[in-house]
Amino acid sequence: METAAAALKTLCNPETEVSAHYLIATDGEVMSLVPEALRAWHAGAGRWGAVTDVNSRSIGIELANDGLSPFAAAQMDALTDLLKGIRARWDIRPERVIGHSDMAPGRKIDPGRRFDWKRFAREGLSVWPDGGIAGDVAEFTRHMQAFGYTATDDPDMLLRVFRLRFRAAASGPLDAVDAGMIAELARRFPVDANFAWV
Repeated sequence: METAAAALKTLCNPETEVSAHYLIATDGEVMSLVPEALRAWHAGAGRWGAVTDVNSRSIGIELANDGLSPFAAAQMDALTDLLKGIRARWDIRPERVIGHSDMAPGRKIDPGRRFDWKRFAREGLSVWPDGGIAGDVAEFTRHMQAFGYTATDDPDMLLRVFRLRFRAAASGPLDAVDAGMIAELARRFPVDANFAWV
């Protein structure tokens, strides 16, 4: 959707069969659309770790953004405040705050390369690898699964999804930096069923 108004219209239309708990406009306005205790239809087909029905196990937050543009400061500030409240109410650990692209690799790309995951990690709302360890590229897929990503027979797609979130400026083949980052994340934050979705 090009605007929050267009997204709101879609999210509130029963014929579209899509909804979310929250929508945040570029000016920072937070619209509550579905009570947190109820199921929304924001995730579609996708999984995280053993969770195959993400809609039933998460709180969906939609951001008015085309996936290519920078996110407005007011919008990011509003998301920060909202996430702090959600995490406190539902006791969600930061490693379980994920994006559409995390739970549906290859099918979804949002929140996209311009989303500042590192900022949220600094604020304790998400995770980021400390870095500094070299990884074994042969273990990349296994470590992706240990962290929560879906098993796939397309390692290139997994690399694209990983870099979309953790190394947006990187290009070229899988390397020891990618492998080291995901190895650290898998070791520090092995997947379980308690997560939120962004």
